[in-house]
Amino acid sequence: MMTPEKGWLTSGAFAALCGTTKETLRHYKDIDLLSPAHRGDNGYFYYDVEQFYDFYAISVFRQTGTPLEEIRRCLQGQDAAQTLALLREQRGRLEVERQKLEHMDFVLSSALRNLEFGPVPDMAPRIGWFDAEHLMALPVEELEGLMAPTAGEDEMLIAVLERCQSLCGQYGIQTDFQLGAIHRPGKWGGPGAISHLYTRIKKKADVPYYMEKPAGHYLYLCCRGRWDISEGYAALKSYIHEQGLELAGNFYACDLAGFILNSVEKNTASMISVRLSECP
Repeated sequence: MMTPEKGWLTSGAFAALCGTTKETLRHYKDIDLLSPAHRGDNGYFYYDVEQFYDFYAISVFRQTGTPLEEIRRCLQGQDAAQTLALLREQRGRLEVERQKLEHMDFVLSSALRNLEFGPVPDMAPRIGWFDAEHLMALPVEELEGLMAPTAGEDEMLIAVLERCQSLCGQYGIQTDFQLGAIHRPGKWGGPGAISHLYTRIKKKADVPYYMEKPAGHYLYLCCRGRWDISEGYAALKSYIHEQGLELAGNFYACDLAGFILNSVEKNTASMISVRLSECP
C-alpha cells in the first residue's frame, strides 16, 4: 500500500510494482544493493516510486549475468565511464547468447521440418511447394583432392565435415551439419552423378561455395530404412517419364533423420527432390 500523507510505498506494494518478491527486496537491502528510501515513525521501511528505475537497472544487469557485487559497485559509484564499460561488456555477452539461441533455433527447426515428412509413404513420388534453402555446396572434385585416391565413404564424410567446420568458423556461418548431395541434371544417382556435397546454412552468405536451392514446386520422394537410395532415383525417373514432367535444375538428395534417428539403417530416411518447370 501507499501511505496517503507521504506517497511512500510499502515493501509489498513496491515488490508488486517491480514484479518481484518481498524476499528479493529484503536480500537486496541486506547486501546494501537497494535499500528503502524512508523509515516511518512506525518503524517500517518505505520505498519511493522513483526507486523502480533502480530496481529495473539491477534486473537488466542480472539478466545479463552480472554478479550482484559488481552491480552494487556500479550503482553506488555513479561513475559514467564504469557504467558504460559494464554495459558494453554485458551487451557483448548478450550478443553471444543471442547467436547461440539463433543457432539452436535453426538446428531444431531443421530437425522438426525433416521429421515432419514422417507420414510420407516410402518410395511414393509426390509434388509439393518447397521454400528456398541456403546451402554451402562443396565441389566433389575439390573434396577428392583432399583425400587419398583410395579413400572410402567415411573418409569423404570426414573431409566434408572438417571443411564445413573450417568454413563456418572462418565466416561466422551457422549450419545444422545435415548433409546432402547435388546431382547433375540428366544423371540418375550413383557417385559419378554427384557434383557437390552440401550442408544447409541459416541465411544467404557472401562467401565461397554459397548456393541457393530455389523455391518452387518440387517432385520429391522419401526413401526409408536403406542407405542405398538408388531405387528412389529409379522410381523418380519412371514417374517423370510417365507424367511427362519438365524439370528445372538439379536433383537434391538429403538426409532426413540426421543426428536424431540415423544411428542404424532401419531408422534412416532420405529425400530426393527436383524442381519442376511448372506445377502440373
